Amino acid sequence: MAERPESDLLRDPESYARLLQRVRDAVLTGVPSPRSPRSVVSESWERSLAARVDPEQGEAPLVFERAELNDLRAGHPLAAVLPLLRETLVSIAEDAEHMMVVTDADGLVLWREGATGVLLRADSLSLAEGTRWSEEATGTNAMGTALATGEPVQIYSAEHLVRRYHNWTCAAAPVRDPDTGALLGSIDVTGPLRTVHPAMLALVTASAQLAEGRLRAQLAVRDEKMRRANMRHLEALRGRPGALLSAGGRVLATEACLLPSTVEVRRGGGTVTLPDGRIATVDPLDEGFLLRVATTGAAPRRRLLLEYLTDGAGSTTVDGRDIPFTLRHAELLTLLALHPRGLSAEQLALQLYGESGNPVTVRAEIHRLRTQLGTGVVQTRPYRLAADLDADFLRARTALRRGDAGAAARCFRGPLLPGSESPAILEERESITAQVRRLVLNSDAPENLWSFWETSCGADDVEVLDALCAALDHTDPRLAVARAHRARLR
Repeated sequence: MAERPESDLLRDPESYARLLQRVRDAVLTGVPSPRSPRSVVSESWERSLAARVDPEQGEAPLVFERAELNDLRAGHPLAAVLPLLRETLVSIAEDAEHMMVVTDADGLVLWREGATGVLLRADSLSLAEGTRWSEEATGTNAMGTALATGEPVQIYSAEHLVRRYHNWTCAAAPVRDPDTGALLGSIDVTGPLRTVHPAMLALVTASAQLAEGRLRAQLAVRDEKMRRANMRHLEALRGRPGALLSAGGRVLATEACLLPSTVEVRRGGGTVTLPDGRIATVDPLDEGFLLRVATTGAAPRRRLLLEYLTDGAGSTTVDGRDIPFTLRHAELLTLLALHPRGLSAEQLALQLYGESGNPVTVRAEIHRLRTQLGTGVVQTRPYRLAADLDADFLRARTALRRGDAGAAARCFRGPLLPGSESPAILEERESITAQVRRLVLNSDAPENLWSFWETSCGADDVEVLDALCAALDHTDPRLAVARAHRARLR
């Protein structure tokens, strides 16, 4: 449910705008505020400021010249519903001195139509086709915030983070792909403050729902054409288990088998492991795939290796193959490894982001992670690891429980995901580091102390250096190195 501006806006828009200005300035300068901003606004301000948007001098960046947009527009899924949006929104926007704006999923303005006077005023504010209005680029605004939260939102006056947009009001709603659930973009209605209308948010929300309905109807037509064109391939299986899949992996028709609603497939097809462990072969067809389920043999479990206790970049390995990974994906894998029974999207959002976590963001990240790792590694409902897991931080935990200082020191090559600011990861990082340090110090073993001292956590730790110098034999060449470093610290 979208969080609406308060009724004060409609009773006295100008006074409400002045109040919002005082609230914004107080929050940004750290002085007591006359009231708190709406939560959707304050959370957006935090994201925008973290992206280094300048509240006083910020401006939407021009990413593409208008002449360069033609190919992007032609290939974008929302082009198919643009006539519907024009019928629904543009005439109303023109009458109300507003304009309609349609963006892609990254906040890039693809289309902009409406009252001529408003379009000219918008040009002076860089609200034009080819500019980017994501929160990271332009700060809090209806288009960017709707894309960030996945919910409809109205932003009024000084609720915009950037000062130059305080004379405008806007409402936007996200549009999702009915095939994959992924964000396609946003639909926005924008105008000057004096033209604010109570129905603006409801209007864009209804328009987004109409657009998704039209896309869903078009998808159903494509699905039926695909079934008719390729049913012969399914029939050729002669009763053996199989299915027709859409290009996105949705199951359109089955033969002699039960399947989930969607199967994760690679573009070129190949072998996949189904959630219940069965092996299937996926063959490309026109506009989709033919899936053939193997009737014998059990699926081998995937092997997942996580090496995240390191001062370096760490590594993620699946079946012996290094997988490029982002910090966010490493955080997700770490949390799932620490919770073998699984976590919901809401629980993951809380552990990743704290109270401001958004389950929608987590679901999108999990989808990307499962696509990257392939099938059989991360399962859903709840999210959990299904592969045979080996993680250095879990080995370190086991060693700590046993009091095995040597094993703990060998596992510990640096702090757990040092770049992470996730509350749960931070707590685990500090816990492992502190426990390994204390266990190594208590052991008095030079090899354990040297191993810990070589990490960033121990390099400038005087207590560790004192213990190391005391433990090393006077003939050990490492003693001179340790003593020299201790002298520099002191």
